[in-house]
Amino acid sequence: MEKILLHSCCAPCSGAILEWMMANGYEPTVYYYNPNIFPEKEYLIRKNEITEYAKKLGVPIIDGDWNHDFWREKVKGLEDEPERGARCLQCFRVRLYQTAKVASEMGFSRFTTTLASSRWKRLDQVAEAGNWAASQFPGVEYWDRNWRKGGLQDRRGALIRENHFYNQLYCGCEFSMRGLAERMARQSEQAKKDEEAAREKIDAVLQSVRKSA
Repeated sequence: MEKILLHSCCAPCSGAILEWMMANGYEPTVYYYNPNIFPEKEYLIRKNEITEYAKKLGVPIIDGDWNHDFWREKVKGLEDEPERGARCLQCFRVRLYQTAKVASEMGFSRFTTTLASSRWKRLDQVAEAGNWAASQFPGVEYWDRNWRKGGLQDRRGALIRENHFYNQLYCGCEFSMRGLAERMARQSEQAKKDEEAAREKIDAVLQSVRKSA
């Protein structure tokens, strides 16, 4: 049974992958290293949830440090980059470099990441960061796999519902929170337009009724 180090961003993204690995002859160990998550309260919610879920499955979990100041220094100058842009690639490199380092130190020959399961992430960026990180440590390989395929996306949704996982509204960092605010503003504006359109339809119906009376 091959041992795999799985970098985990959260429980919702990990559930189906862990289930698949355990059913297909792999022995996963979860590595939770996400210094990008902000604020600390959000970080702890996500960390505690994956910790409890890993324990439930009997899967070992390694807790990486939360050093947000270190992460901010690593993405300095990229603060205004859009989501899925250069800042995200650098963020992946930071997290997966540390994952590859731990894999090397603990004797894992391969590692992979739940980042490759999210529809909000660019898989090419995740793969680039993972392969680069592995290249820094001889004997360590990045398992480049699309963890959305093979029914895993549907299973992911089912496990979220079954386990009542925490509903995350943004990727993790303060810059993705900005994107959330923009999405909410657009949704609010659309809601106003929909309400106005509905009122116009009602007025038209009422006017038609009055004319026919």
